[in-house]
Amino acid sequence: METAAEENTEQSQEKKGCFECCIKCLGGVPYASLVATILCFSGVALFCGCGHVALAGTITILEQRFSTNATDHALLSEVIKLMQYVIYGIASFFFLYGIILLAEGFYTTSAVKELHGEFKTTICGRCISGMFVFLTYVLGVAWLGVFGFSAVPVFMFYNIWSTCEVIRSLPANMTASADQICVDIRQYGIIPWNAVPGRACGSALAEMCNTPEFYLSYHLFIVACAGAGATVIALLIYMMATTYNYAVLKFKSREDCCTKF
Repeated sequence: METAAEENTEQSQEKKGCFECCIKCLGGVPYASLVATILCFSGVALFCGCGHVALAGTITILEQRFSTNATDHALLSEVIKLMQYVIYGIASFFFLYGIILLAEGFYTTSAVKELHGEFKTTICGRCISGMFVFLTYVLGVAWLGVFGFSAVPVFMFYNIWSTCEVIRSLPANMTASADQICVDIRQYGIIPWNAVPGRACGSALAEMCNTPEFYLSYHLFIVACAGAGATVIALLIYMMATTYNYAVLKFKSREDCCTKF
């Protein structure tokens, strides 16, 4: 009987030890950095993937509807191709940067909470944390510009779509009035003023709005803009997490702090 009781006691202690170990491990998870990483990966994936396809569709629309001469939009085509290559670089960079920031969050949280022994910090460690703080702030400001820039094609496509809706709402016997409603893409400055035809009017404009290229590009630009906004939010969370971790690392010796970041 005594042997059975001792075995039961040992089993309960082992279960309790496993439970405490799990709680300790969960306490070292940087939840803010984890949420920011997931949001950053999702936002960058939406921005890069949808933006790449939407840019390709925009070139198709321009070539078929607004600029039949290839030399008129040659510069724009080169710029769009360059932007597509830049998108590849952005996706690769943020994939690596998100993993690095998440790893830094794990190590910093474990160090501050003293999960693996006595708290220790070095000048090199604080400098690395400070570098991540500075770089994250710079990227946050840069992505605010990217978010604003990604709203420009959404605005352009929305204006075209609104004009098409006006044409569709006209009565069937007002074809003459419909032919006077036009969209001149040259006024946005993306193709030169001598581009032919440069604009679409009436039934040709309504037909363009019904094409799969226009419908897909319009909605993909919206999703890409939303992805850029999600990336901005993720970087804001990263800013708070890295700044808090850096401050705790710097002042831990003088102030007993704990972190959940």
